[in-house]
Amino acid sequence: MTAAHPYPATIAAPVEHELVIRKSRFLTLVAPVASVTDAETVIAGVRKRAWDANHNCTAMVTGLRGDQARSSDDGEPSGTAGVPMLEVLRRRELTDVVAVVTRYFGGVKLGAGGLVRAYGSAVSETLDRAALVHRRALTQTTVEVPHADAGRYDNLLREWALQHGATLGTPHYGEAARLELWVPAEELPRLSDDLAAASAGAVRLETGVERVVDVPA
Repeated sequence: MTAAHPYPATIAAPVEHELVIRKSRFLTLVAPVASVTDAETVIAGVRKRAWDANHNCTAMVTGLRGDQARSSDDGEPSGTAGVPMLEVLRRRELTDVVAVVTRYFGGVKLGAGGLVRAYGSAVSETLDRAALVHRRALTQTTVEVPHADAGRYDNLLREWALQHGATLGTPHYGEAARLELWVPAEELPRLSDDLAAASAGAVRLETGVERVVDVPA
């Protein structure tokens, strides 16, 4: 991971893709998961649905820093399916993701090298269709404004977030509107200055905890 992205990314939603190589069909599912248990549930679902397939090969990476990994060749020659699938996930710097490649054999043997390329390509092409979600350590900030001004400040914070690597949180509406923004620590002074300028000093920025937050790419 680069300094700007110290945590692996994940994907926003499940994606499926089919690849046909020398008459064999490779049906791939990549899905975001919160744990190994979640990943095993996804795998079990595919195996139940594709019970008649020759192989349901798998790879998963989990954990905030991607420190847990598993793979299975599911009957393919050792190292020709699960490992190349896992290498794609690692190369893409992803975590909390599971990949399942279902193979329906087409009658033509691909050889070890061909299998490695096929399973790797199946996962890679599927991930090309996935929406990424970055993970960053961000600081919670809140501003309290009158309800009449909430729309204006919501738009201001939304535009500011796009330009400064921040992401909107959940607004709360009580006696006043309390808007939430998760911000990189180094951008906090700029946000404070920009809010002061936009409100003639009337709106004060409050900072809270820092945590790792999902930010759509």
